Amino acid sequence: MMEKQNKEIRMFTGALECREDTERQKNTIVGVPIVFEQKTDLGMWEEVIEKGALDQTDLKDVRLLVNHDTNQLPLARSRNNNANSTMQLTVEEDGLHVRADLDVENNPRAAEVLSAVEREDVTGMSFMFTVDKDSWENLESDHPTRHILSIGKVFEASVVTFPAYEQTSVYARSLENVQSELESERKALESARKTEELRKALNERSANLCRKD
Repeated sequence: MMEKQNKEIRMFTGALECREDTERQKNTIVGVPIVFEQKTDLGMWEEVIEKGALDQTDLKDVRLLVNHDTNQLPLARSRNNNANSTMQLTVEEDGLHVRADLDVENNPRAAEVLSAVEREDVTGMSFMFTVDKDSWENLESDHPTRHILSIGKVFEASVVTFPAYEQTSVYARSLENVQSELESERKALESARKTEELRKALNERSANLCRKD
């Protein structure tokens, strides 16, 4: 049976701005929820999303939310990531770029978000995703580094209030869910360390057998 992948959330600041699209007469926000090759301290480890991590990623049907609140209607949605979608996603040299058209006339929440971004009261974006492939270094230390090599799917991108991963998680979800995610991260770290210990043990055993021969 295939192991269930945990959904993870990451946050980047200074990634949001407004643009007035006079040609299409729409209010647009643009941002970069996924940034390549920037080390982020997540508490239990540091993390780097490597270039190429989005090469095989499922970017179909991604929603734009506020603080990962899935109980609210999305502000925009990228169904097939085409020109007809209210949100477009593009993978560029520095990461994943998002462009979303907000219906400020018919959606008061969209108007609130546009105003907050224009005033720079909100400057961060976050995303929910799964990891297909990663690697670790310095697992024997108290603060290892995780390299994300391949992201499986991006579920949603969010405009977020707080410029910190832990705060965003608490704001967006219940404490029970946050504790569950932290426990999943602890298990991921423990699993990586056990795998590394097993690899070292097998290498040592192989070397001993070679010496006996």
